[in-house]
Amino acid sequence: MTIQTNRRGFIAGAGSLIVSIALPGVVVPASAAPVALDKRPALDPTKLASYLSVNADGTINAYLGKLDMGQGTDVGIAQMVAEELDVAVDRVHVLQGDTDTILNMGGATGSSGIWKGGAALRNAAAEARRVLLDMAAEKLGASADKLAVANGVVSVQGEAGKTVTYAQLIGGKWFDVPLEWNKQIGIMLGVKGEAKPKSFKDYKVIGKTYRRRDVADKVLGKMEYAVDVKPKGMMHARVVLPPVAGAVPTAVDEASIKHIKGARVVRKEAFLAVVAPREWDAIKAQRALKVTWSDASPAFPGHAGVYDWIRKATPNKRSVEVNVGDLDKAFADAAKIVEATYEWPFQSHASMGPGCAVVDYKPEGITTVWTPTQKPHYARDGVANILGLPPEKVHGLYMMGAGSYGRNDSGDAAMAAAVISKEIGKPVRVQHMRAEGHGWDPKNPASVHQVRAAVDKDGNVTAWHFESKAFSRLDVESNESQPAHTLPGQLMGVPLKYTAAFGVPEESYGFAARRKAWETVPPLLDRSSPLRSSHMRDPTGPQVHFASESFMDELAFAIGMDPVAFRLKYLTDPRDVAVVKAAAEKAGWTPRTGARKQVVGDVARGQGIAFSQRAGTHVAVVSEVEVNAKTGKVWCKRFVVAHDCGQIINPGLLTMGIEGNMVQGASRALWEETTFDDKSVTSLDWIGYPILDMKEAPEAIDVVLIDHPEIEPTGAGEPSMRPVAAAIANAIYDATGVRLRQAPFTPERVKAGMA
Repeated sequence: MTIQTNRRGFIAGAGSLIVSIALPGVVVPASAAPVALDKRPALDPTKLASYLSVNADGTINAYLGKLDMGQGTDVGIAQMVAEELDVAVDRVHVLQGDTDTILNMGGATGSSGIWKGGAALRNAAAEARRVLLDMAAEKLGASADKLAVANGVVSVQGEAGKTVTYAQLIGGKWFDVPLEWNKQIGIMLGVKGEAKPKSFKDYKVIGKTYRRRDVADKVLGKMEYAVDVKPKGMMHARVVLPPVAGAVPTAVDEASIKHIKGARVVRKEAFLAVVAPREWDAIKAQRALKVTWSDASPAFPGHAGVYDWIRKATPNKRSVEVNVGDLDKAFADAAKIVEATYEWPFQSHASMGPGCAVVDYKPEGITTVWTPTQKPHYARDGVANILGLPPEKVHGLYMMGAGSYGRNDSGDAAMAAAVISKEIGKPVRVQHMRAEGHGWDPKNPASVHQVRAAVDKDGNVTAWHFESKAFSRLDVESNESQPAHTLPGQLMGVPLKYTAAFGVPEESYGFAARRKAWETVPPLLDRSSPLRSSHMRDPTGPQVHFASESFMDELAFAIGMDPVAFRLKYLTDPRDVAVVKAAAEKAGWTPRTGARKQVVGDVARGQGIAFSQRAGTHVAVVSEVEVNAKTGKVWCKRFVVAHDCGQIINPGLLTMGIEGNMVQGASRALWEETTFDDKSVTSLDWIGYPILDMKEAPEAIDVVLIDHPEIEPTGAGEPSMRPVAAAIANAIYDATGVRLRQAPFTPERVKAGMA
């Protein structure tokens, strides 16, 4: 099972004593007196004890500084640890989300759970096995190479009865074994010991499907979520946000809520909140509080004008990521130039429930933060910073939340709860409302992409030029470790820490001349903006590959080539070629050199392909769509996905994760767009910000997994999201002959294009 524990549960769950004794392979401290479990060695990335322990019953604790957000990453980790230690998978407990007992490995970020977290724990487990076998060799009087392990029982080959268990060797005691550390805290943390992990040829459990461990508790209502946390004496709070962007409170009539029992106001600069003993009273107080707000000048161009604003804005940073060959000469000598511009909107995380967090401020003790953020170590740091405490005085605990996939509004909730808890001296729960979640969460940045290619007289592509111009993907950082990157911090006037960053397509097209670059433009409102931009699932992948892969279809047709044949001609990475071939074959791809416009009655049917890489993972997606000519509505009837992430740990859970990417990617491509006028966000509910619903889900998602057991696993949480929008757009073109260059592909836009 996956254990999300607090300090008390951690101490109680693994035995009461650790006895330090002299065993081969274990460094014994100078004092060998018994040590109580709550005296666990301090977290140290150079020590094996920070990653693994053996419980008194022989089960294994794996301490994962990543987080499983519902994809089954923890099961994959359990398989990797079990494989190295030769124990049953169900004997491995994966502990996560507790900043006191687990190192910071970056939380859930960058599709790095298996890729980086799994690599660290695999190496730690291999080293633990080596140490345990050395200990067993001493105990059994046999050389380590004569030993075998089965489910945590070490035996001497050929000598029946000579056995010892991991529990008998070190159960309930901490390893004191050094590891080589790469000196990186966070996402890239890596360690290794003297032992090397097993060869893939010796695997017993990796590559097999084991089921997720959280489903039963969720279905049966046993899962405890962040919204369920209720420490003794807890108060309920609501943040009072400005009616329009840029306004600040100039006067607050606290008497306007005196009729609500126990309600009071908390105000710090422009940060304004109400708090009450009961949640409904806090909601009533939020609604009843009379506030005089400053005038605010129009800050935004409106969502319909945002792309023109981006085009005209003066960039604050430019980065040329790829510059190969003589681009200018290739375009000067071209027989034909193909070019197009694509647009992607602001999008909200639109988590199933708005942000929630609980903080219990203890000035003389340990402050605790319960948070559904995907990066609890950084939430701890942010709370410590805004409260003026050292990080070791704050205990962060992850609790299951309503969704994440990037930087949603849960970090803002934690920061607000911390400020209010310090002010009133009691634990505080901050729960946002739906309109606040949709309206004020950090957004995926809007962007414009200009793409052009040069073609010679023989129809060969000689140059490709890709340029993005966009709001930064890090207007606020992807974690909440600094108050400057949170809404409460900005409302309180902390100095801003803006970072200019975007991205370019990842692919292996071998055009002789290539340039890929991006520019960022300043935010529409630099402080306390409802359009603060930050990471959403696969931060800039969907938008840049929507542009890049839509253009590859346009380019293929412009030179009279089939889109699959075009990609196979120009892709240079064999793994890229393999996924394109696999997806096309599984989908029953029919070559074409233009839109086929297959129409039956009012329904046009089409098929489109797109491809991408992401951090070593290779994906191709074929989308099959039906377009209703009367309504303009698009249904993604079927997806075919070919996926290569190196070594596959758990094919069943990997397939489910890919299916989730298809559905969420289709939702973002077809429906999701943050709308706003000149002063505020207007898409504040599920009507204004629709998402793909159950009846619109694909009829089929066929996944082709390409396993490379000889290659270390790379990330799978986000890569298949990248090509989805382009595959859908290319399929719509095949069905209708309409090329959509602005997302989302709403019925209105499809109808307008068809007209």
